[in-house]
Amino acid sequence: MDRNLNRESYLEEDISVHIFTASAAMVGVCLTVIGLIRVFTSMRKIDTLADDILAATSLAFLISCILSYWALRTRKHRRMHKIERIADGVFIFGLLLMVIVCGIITFTIEAI
Repeated sequence: MDRNLNRESYLEEDISVHIFTASAAMVGVCLTVIGLIRVFTSMRKIDTLADDILAATSLAFLISCILSYWALRTRKHRRMHKIERIADGVFIFGLLLMVIVCGIITFTIEAI
């Protein structure tokens, strides 16, 4: 029984590590794309909501990163699991926002 509990705890820590690293990387991706959109929109004299949505997306990924770090640092198994699930949900929400931004960018470029 202890062996399964340890394995389950290890797998949950592993998920937190993946959420932590992926969300930290996605914050950087969002900030880079915001810069690229700003350059493109200033050159073409167009306006789009994509950079505003990406700012919210980077905030969602930052929150996910902080929550997953908190889950890694906590000692109580039940609390770790709860925080990890919230971090996972926020991460998925950030990914959904990124897909919406991709659609906005595609339709904006197509309209030019």
